[in-house]
Order: sequence, then C-alpha cells, then structure tokens
Amino acid sequence: MRPDPRPRLRRPWRSMSTGPVLPGVLAAVLVAGLTACGSSPSAASSSAPAVSAAATAVSAVSASAGATADHRAVVIVSGGDAVSPFTTPTQACTTGLAAGNTDTALRAALLADAQQVYTAPAMNARSAVIEPDPTSFGAFGDCPAPLPAFMTILSNGDIDNGGEHLAHFVNYLHDTEGVTEIDWVGHSNGGLWARAATRILRDTGSPVRVGSLTTVGTPWEGAVPFRIVFGELPESTCLDNAVCLNLVAVMREEAKGDLGLGRQQLASYLLGDGGWNAAQLGVLDTIPVHLIGGGYLTEPAGDPQIWPFDGLVSQYSATAQGLPEQTAPLRTCSRYPLTHSIYISLELGLDWQTALTWNDDVMADVTGFVRSVQQGGPPTGEPCTS
Repeated sequence: MRPDPRPRLRRPWRSMSTGPVLPGVLAAVLVAGLTACGSSPSAASSSAPAVSAAATAVSAVSASAGATADHRAVVIVSGGDAVSPFTTPTQACTTGLAAGNTDTALRAALLADAQQVYTAPAMNARSAVIEPDPTSFGAFGDCPAPLPAFMTILSNGDIDNGGEHLAHFVNYLHDTEGVTEIDWVGHSNGGLWARAATRILRDTGSPVRVGSLTTVGTPWEGAVPFRIVFGELPESTCLDNAVCLNLVAVMREEAKGDLGLGRQQLASYLLGDGGWNAAQLGVLDTIPVHLIGGGYLTEPAGDPQIWPFDGLVSQYSATAQGLPEQTAPLRTCSRYPLTHSIYISLELGLDWQTALTWNDDVMADVTGFVRSVQQGGPPTGEPCTS
C-alpha cells in the first residue's frame, strides 16, 4: 500500500501536531491528567494532548508497586535529534507531553504495568535539556530539574559519545535512586545508544547490571534516508515513492547540522569486520534482546533489505536480519505494519495508533517482554531469521 504523500514533511521529531486518538491504557492515564488540569477530554482532539497530571495519575500504580527487591528499573532512551526530558517513576513534566513525543506512551504503558520507569534526557545540542517552544510538536514543560550535559545524550552526535553520557546517567540512577539492574527500551537510535552504554557499563565495572534490551525501530544496519543522502544508496531506491523522496529531502537538510550521527546511519559504518556492530560482539551474549520493526511503507518490487520500512528504518534493519547470530544470541523479533513515529503518522494523515511509539499492540509487546524477562520466563516474540 502506498499512502497518500504529504509533501510538507519536515523535521520529523519536532513539528507541530494535532491530537491523536488515544490507545486504551494511555487514554485512561492522559484523560485523568486532563481532568486534573481542569480541561475536558475533548480538548485533546484539537491540540497536542495535555498530560499535566499524568505523573499523578500513574503515581498510585507505581507507588503501590514500590521499588523492586533488587532495585530494578526500566530506562527509556529516545532517538536521533530528539529533545527528551528526564523523568522518574513519580515525577514528569506537568505541561505538554509528560515525557516528550517518543517516551510518553511507552512510559505510561510501563508505569501502568507497575514498572519503575526513568526516561533518559536527550538534547540536540551540547547542553542540558532545554524545554521546547510550547507550540512545537511533542512540547513539554515544567519538568523535573534537568540533569547536566554530561548525563544528557547529544541526540545528533556520535553513537559512542551518546553511550558514554547514557552510562553516566545510569550510574547517577544507581547513586541517587539505588538502581542496580536496568531493562533498556530504546526507540530508533536510542537502541544503539543503549548498546553502547551496555558495553561501557561492563568495561568500567559499573555496579549496574543490564537485564534486557528492547529496541523499537532501531537502525541496527542503517537508516534508509541517510543512506541515500550520503550516497550509499541511489535515490532510485525510493522507487518514486513520494513519501520516501520527501523524507530524503528532509534528511538532506538535517545533515547540514549533523554532529556525527548522520554518517553513522550507514551500512558502511555499522557493518563488516571493522564496523561498529563487530566492535560490540560479546556485549549482548547473556542479555535477552527483543527487536521491533515497523513496515508501513511497502513496495512489492523493492529491495527486501529496504522495503518494507517505517519511513526511516527498514524492517530488515530494525530486526537485524543481516547481522550474525552472535551479535545478539538471545534475540526475538516482532514486526508491525506501522510508521517510525507519531510525527510520520501525523504527516501521512494517520491516527497515532499507526506509530511504533504509540500503538497499543506495541505497548503490550514491550511491557510483555520486559515483564517476562524480569520474572525469569522465556522472552516473548518470534524467532529472528538471519
């Protein structure tokens, strides 16, 4: 299916949105927040959903669960060029989206599952998180105090640098919150930063253990538009698909301000004997990994390593199909006909339920995997075919 293209695609993670139709568990949380703010649920239908009391609405759930015996927590990591706030199980932003456009739905679903959830701060500049313009897409405000830049992922910078900052953040959670074990949930490049941080935590003797890794739309083998922008793939790879061509144009503009991440979305950087993935071998040997890929955009005649893809990452890349089994020996996969993010869905004129970062089934998939691993059961998902 080729969706009706919307040629105004621009900066997919920070443009203005209209409100979504909320998924089940999120609707209860977010509408509770709206009610506490004195707003009616109908207000969410014409603007980005206000979640000013979302933390309050879920605090009863998380408080009743309390800290787990081994101080285990879920850490959500957002992706490329993201601006995402630091939140805790009981504290989040009180205006706009409680944890930004990537993390809010995941955070709400995991909190509703009685998880202890933190979101890692990310900023697309070399600084602590700066709250965005209230009219921008995924805006948030009145958040917990921002953490220093050295604990904040530079979201358009180098993968390993982001991993270092993320490792500092996790050690901070150990020192201040008593966290000793974490389950990563990484969207897009957040999955790569989580992998880098896992290696760094191990190599530096951190007291924090990694219990599992879930990646959602992560470019394990590169991102389609960047591979075209930097000449690794021809523009004809888009097969005249207008959405694909528009995204390439957007990423061409984005690349002008790139601080290192763009060129690391290439297969030539990530793959091969000297590639980034090869340098991570052994890091995930004992860690259950769940890979979730989207594939809303399809072209039957397209290269199966490219199509279907979610608008930024192919399903092939998101499920690490070209990587050797030892990259993540304990892996399972899920595939959905969804877009990369709520912005991509918005620009295609779709409900936010069509996005990997908001869809009910994906939320249930993520929480189910994390819970199963924590309880010592078999990881959920299907086998990954390499």
